[in-house]
Amino acid sequence: MTIPEDNRPSLLRRLAAVLYDGMLLIALWMAAGGLWIGFHGGQAAAPGDGPFRVYLLAVSWAFFTGFWVLGGRTLGMQAWRLRLVDANGERVTLRAASHRFVTAILSWLPAGLGFLWALFDREALTWHDRLSKTYLYLEPKRR
Repeated sequence: MTIPEDNRPSLLRRLAAVLYDGMLLIALWMAAGGLWIGFHGGQAAAPGDGPFRVYLLAVSWAFFTGFWVLGGRTLGMQAWRLRLVDANGERVTLRAASHRFVTAILSWLPAGLGFLWALFDREALTWHDRLSKTYLYLEPKRR
């Protein structure tokens, strides 16, 4: 799928949505941490606790994939008029959303190079756009 040039989000718009979602995710992690403590006799997870890290990763996966599958966008994406679509311009499946989640992590790992790639890509796509075959679409302003 080729997103029309007028509907391609800029890297700055993408990162602004990531910032919004990051703040929401931190609040969600805090609530999830409270649940973890409650189910572990009031004891906080030790630094580097593997099961706790996997738990927070699962919470993150549920946050992103849930929003992407149910409405095509997270709250941060909604604020910046972004929608996630598949290669046919349709709503993404759970499998496609999960693939995007994993590949987005890979985009962040080398110091965000997978995101910065959008500055050089002829279609302004990130690594995870290309790898997951899911795309952000900039919705027009409402009049």
